[in-house]
Amino acid sequence: MHTEEKLTAETFPANPEKATLEGKNKFIGFWLFLGGETVLFASLFATFIALRDSTAGGPKTSEMFDLGLVFLATMLLLTSSLTSVYAMHHMKNFAFKKMQIWLGITVLLGAGFLALEIYEFTHYIHEYKFSITSSALGSAFYTLVGTHGAHVTFGLLWILALIIRNMKRGLNLYNAPKFYVASLYWHFIDVVWVFIFTVVYLMGMVG
Repeated sequence: MHTEEKLTAETFPANPEKATLEGKNKFIGFWLFLGGETVLFASLFATFIALRDSTAGGPKTSEMFDLGLVFLATMLLLTSSLTSVYAMHHMKNFAFKKMQIWLGITVLLGAGFLALEIYEFTHYIHEYKFSITSSALGSAFYTLVGTHGAHVTFGLLWILALIIRNMKRGLNLYNAPKFYVASLYWHFIDVVWVFIFTVVYLMGMVG
């Protein structure tokens, strides 16, 4: 089936992200890319765990962290993962406008998460003088959480670019794999955050 062929709800395949060779290649390439990303974050987690007690006389994580704020940010990000699932459900049902709406909601929730993270960083710097250069803990914390934040930013820009670029084109077998892979990337970001929430914040509150 040609990617440019005119499609309808009846002729749209059940798994449009893998209906073409190009789509299958994107899918395989994404999993290879994800392997490298996993190694990157595993290294950052190991570094943070090794340096979590190296405060250089500064405040401990248990004295700084506000679990209420972090929990709210977590709920926003996890909810955005759910809305991206809804978007892919509508994609498979050839409901382009509904897919776009749910992706737009995903972007808004992700932006809310980023706003809370920026506020959190600013609060730590001004209230506790806790920066990336203040201690080994600070370097490990901001590198790990900041790298995740950079991935969230990239994911938001990626999804937003797909929404805008395909607004008038509609859904076809050429862009369906792109939407699907972007959604998978977003789920990966959410999974990484669950580990950050557990290892950095929950373990940090225990001390």
